[in-house]
Amino acid sequence: MSADGHLDAAFFLRRGASRVGAERIALLKAVAELGSISAAAKQLGLSYKGAWDGVQALNNLFDAPLVEAQPGGRSGGVASVTPRGRAVIEAFGKVEAELGDTLTRLQARLEADGELGELFWSLGMKTSARNALRGVVSAVTDGAVNTEVTLQVAEGVDIVSIVTRQSVADLDLAVGKPAVALIKSSFVVLAKGEGLVTSARNQLHGTVLAREDGAVSSEITLSLAGGKTLTATITKESAQAMDLTVGEPVTALVKAPHVILAVE
Repeated sequence: MSADGHLDAAFFLRRGASRVGAERIALLKAVAELGSISAAAKQLGLSYKGAWDGVQALNNLFDAPLVEAQPGGRSGGVASVTPRGRAVIEAFGKVEAELGDTLTRLQARLEADGELGELFWSLGMKTSARNALRGVVSAVTDGAVNTEVTLQVAEGVDIVSIVTRQSVADLDLAVGKPAVALIKSSFVVLAKGEGLVTSARNQLHGTVLAREDGAVSSEITLSLAGGKTLTATITKESAQAMDLTVGEPVTALVKAPHVILAVE
């Protein structure tokens, strides 16, 4: 990255932007053009929720928000692509152009070698974890069998994971190294209040950004510091009992062993 914040192609790839994909770049471009997530969703043939989820995922995967949005829901709110987001769009275009010829040559080999094609596919596999937050390892505390790894995903937002010492070695986890915290939405417990006495190692404070009710469950998205978000799936009855409405302060509790770490 240059001094003026410009992203070059190499930086883009190192920071895991291969997870972004052409579809999300198209979403970024549409938001930049239309100034609205709902309008961008309509233009691309997406549901509003699908577009909103895409925006949250992008903001969580980079060190600064790519999109800044004001509430408006399906009826439309104001949204803008940040300078960081525009740099990502530009860098993705360069990466796409550079890789185009290479992928064309690879395609012929993959078609001729089924085993190689299956291996290549597995390298790009996706995860079912609803939350993927990118950060930098800020602390590593060794134990006899397990190791506590702290990941800073934003200023004032740390996520602690307990993994085996072997996993730390295999993933080459060390202070200053980038990593992604994967958390299933069903592993996120919501509570009201701060300074709670609980066995959960992670207490992430935020406010309710969105609530989507189903017949049995509710999906609650919290806004954390630094433009990051965290989604929890709880029972609809619990959401109603806690009166979880947009803007309500909430603490997300996540046990350290429930945080999976991944590297790119």
